[in-house]
Amino acid sequence: MKTLWTPWRMEHILGTAPKASGCLFEPPGTMAQDKAHLLLCRDALTVVLLNRFPYANGHLLLAPRRHLADLTDLAPDENYRLMTMLAACCTILRRHLHPDGINIGLNLGTVAGAGIADHLHFHLVPRWQDDHNFMTVCAEIRTIPQHIERTFDMLAPDFLALPPSSAP
Repeated sequence: MKTLWTPWRMEHILGTAPKASGCLFEPPGTMAQDKAHLLLCRDALTVVLLNRFPYANGHLLLAPRRHLADLTDLAPDENYRLMTMLAACCTILRRHLHPDGINIGLNLGTVAGAGIADHLHFHLVPRWQDDHNFMTVCAEIRTIPQHIERTFDMLAPDFLALPPSSAP
């Protein structure tokens, strides 16, 4: 039997993870990338993070830089950049992780399932045929085959190579 270790998830499972101050989608500083915050890309209009508590390996979060709750609050340039960044995220995930599919989700409002309802964000979850096993069904635990820091290191160069957006 092989052991699959996902130790970074235990604090989340037990509900003991420290509460972060501020907004997850507004990491401190001005750097384009920050491994400590799992920030893969920050440009003038968007931010891309690895989800610290992923549903699957490579689970990304994409948000506008501005703190907005709804799609209807986006300016046209923000909307355009989010969609182009969404496509770029899919390309990068496919290049490195070779998923059979990608779930892309956006929950608007707490009732719709948004855990952070006041800052619009997309979830990109790579999926593979038969990727979840009995652990998820029987024990309500997901197994992630690659450490999150290794996933960051694999994806980070591609995000740095993306053409920058510019604010109006």
